Amino acid sequence: QVQVLESGGGSVQDGGSLRLSCEVHGVAPAVAWFRQAPGKEREGVAGIHRGGGSPHYAAPVKGRFTISQDNGRNTVYLQMNDLKPEDTAMYYCAAGPLLLEIGGRLRPRDFEYWGQGTQVTVSS
Repeated sequence: QVQVLESGGGSVQDGGSLRLSCEVHGVAPAVAWFRQAPGKEREGVAGIHRGGGSPHYAAPVKGRFTISQDNGRNTVYLQMNDLKPEDTAMYYCAAGPLLLEIGGRLRPRDFEYWGQGTQVTVSS
């Protein structure tokens, strides 16, 4: 069984920074962050394959967010800089067998294991 445990999140001002952490225990080499704002669909933000390869970033966060991993701690981080009010959402960590980009996007259905979500609020 794979466990996904998130931490981090909170409230910041426009232009601020936050770091999210995701511990993944079990065999699930692909790890991604998704977000969902009220009334909107869940969207992929960034993803990484723990075995290597280039990470994926959604267009709205490229250059501002960085996904990284610490294999010794089974942890994947999402460093979020220059946060904007439109980044406000519930952020979810997800893990699965493959890091697939379909049409340049990560799909929630490709990830089997999910964390409980952590709220990120950016005020202007």
